[in-house]
Amino acid sequence: MRNKMLLIYFLCVFIPIVLTNILFYNAITENVRNQRIRDIDRTIEQISNDFREQVDNAVGLSSFFYADLSTNEILDRNFANAADYLEVYDSYLRRMLNNYTPLSFSLQNVTIYVDNDTLLHSGNIGYLSDELREEAWYRQALANDTSHPIFTRTESESGRFQEFSLIRKMDYYSGRLNKEKVVKIDFKTIDIGEIFNNLNMQGAVYLLNPSGDIEYTTDSSIDWKTSDKTAFSTIRSSDRIKFSSRYSGVSYLEGWSIVGTVDENEVIREVRKSRDFILISACLMMILPTFVIVIITRSFNVRIVKILKQMKKVRSQNFEVIPVTDFRDEIGQLSLGFNRMILQIKSLIDDVYIAEIQKKSLELERSKAQLNALQSQINPHFLFNALETIRMRSLLKDENETAAMIHSMAKIFRSSLTWNKDMITVREELEFIICFLDIQKYRFEDRIDYSLDVQPEAYACKLPKMLFLPFVENASIHGLEPLKQGGQIRITITMQDRNLIFKIRDNGTGMNARQISKLYSYLETDEIMGERIGIQNVIYRAKLIYGAGFHFLVDSAPGQGTEIELRIPRLPGTGENEQ
Repeated sequence: MRNKMLLIYFLCVFIPIVLTNILFYNAITENVRNQRIRDIDRTIEQISNDFREQVDNAVGLSSFFYADLSTNEILDRNFANAADYLEVYDSYLRRMLNNYTPLSFSLQNVTIYVDNDTLLHSGNIGYLSDELREEAWYRQALANDTSHPIFTRTESESGRFQEFSLIRKMDYYSGRLNKEKVVKIDFKTIDIGEIFNNLNMQGAVYLLNPSGDIEYTTDSSIDWKTSDKTAFSTIRSSDRIKFSSRYSGVSYLEGWSIVGTVDENEVIREVRKSRDFILISACLMMILPTFVIVIITRSFNVRIVKILKQMKKVRSQNFEVIPVTDFRDEIGQLSLGFNRMILQIKSLIDDVYIAEIQKKSLELERSKAQLNALQSQINPHFLFNALETIRMRSLLKDENETAAMIHSMAKIFRSSLTWNKDMITVREELEFIICFLDIQKYRFEDRIDYSLDVQPEAYACKLPKMLFLPFVENASIHGLEPLKQGGQIRITITMQDRNLIFKIRDNGTGMNARQISKLYSYLETDEIMGERIGIQNVIYRAKLIYGAGFHFLVDSAPGQGTEIELRIPRLPGTGENEQ
């Protein structure tokens, strides 16, 4: 049912919301990106218009000097002395040259160069000397076949190309006047920078000449003031978006263009903002229905799982009712019906099945009583007396070794029949172990040897009777007996952290991985004890008595011998100073 609810959630809620938000995101991001590109286009267009407006102001000023007859005639006249020129200059030229004052905020300087050495070359009037004719801007103006102005970048007095100028030949009256005249209008570079450094343009702006070389740029990585011009085509622009505005139909700016480059991440910054908004809204739209669906489905699933668990308990004859308090919906009614059924079944079992069990238990107790009566007819003392008689006869015949073996066997036999004393000390358990090992040495002579190393504090500790002996028997019979040359058994008993540690090591045949795994499997099973005292029953008894405090470790390999370690907690009431 839970899987079906999840399928409904993914098909009807999760997937539709995700698809809807993906489509919405794509549409929004595309619109935001296009809007951002349009904004940058308008910014480049505004920069282009502002720059042309500034150049147009200079062109208008040059047109005034170009077409003013009085100015041209004065500049073309030969003056006999400087006083005559100053009189004319003060009466007319000074006023005319100062007409560009409203434009002075965007213009650095206005100079008219004249091939007339009778003028005083000051006050915006310069002499067109041979040295000046060698300047690049003059040659560029001379190469212009038309009288249209030329916009160019000129060299300053320091030798650095950092000024922009408008150059125009004043040849409007060349048919009447023969003196060569050129007007040069210099722009303020800082004003051009203010135009190009538009706050709405989050990127670099380039002013390109008709050859595609960079004349000015806001890119700090390019030094545009050097004489070696940088071609715009050499600039890496793989991750940038280019915006361009080219001048056409304007003679003095023909071929010039303004190009802006913007990092693609800058263009999609607004896209990312919309993405974050969409992601947050999508998460909210998914979290709320998911929370509601989880609460409702959990209410269904938890109660159904509880019913299934109770049904499995019924199979194990554990008749418990479901602890529910809400019976308003169908699942609650199902739980109520299940509880009624369990109570009826439990009542029937109490009336019929338990009565039958009690009857069988009485018959079993009767059979045990009969068996005990038969066993009691065999007097164990008869066996002990018979063994003692054989031992005494062996002593009379000086068969001391045989007598000692009979004595050891009688002690083991007597202990095995006295089960009313289940807990013994380590000292008593060692007596059984020594008796068993002496019998084995008697059987195999020098093929078996053993050693004991017991910590004095461990002698008084109590443990279940014959807890260690089966491991000694296993080491002797299965570990050393198959060896032709025999072997050795080493037993150590120590106390550590209130625990009794028993270790037995032999150099016998060892065990393979399957045999070791079988020993460890005894720790996991809960089978009852069989008819013989073996390792499986020893482990079972230790688990019953010590629980999680019992630890059992095996270290063995074929041909490498075996080491077994038992770790049991010291039982309460065991005196540490007892001997």
